Amino acid sequence: MTIKIINNGPILVDNFPTTITIFDAEGKIFNTKEKPTIALCRCGLSANKPFCDGKHKGVFVSEVKAQ
Repeated sequence: MTIKIINNGPILVDNFPTTITIFDAEGKIFNTKEKPTIALCRCGLSANKPFCDGKHKGVFVSEVKAQ
């Protein structure tokens, strides 16, 4: 599994393992079955949170660089 923060975009998780479960605040499970890559929203604009739907384009600015 790799996790990559995309400048001005989502957090990409490649080779998303089936052993990881994503829960909402109420403890309900998000369906990530058969999704080898997931994109997690960082901007808060997605209608499909916690997943990215592309609404950040041209609006959200956040560049992240490792030190």
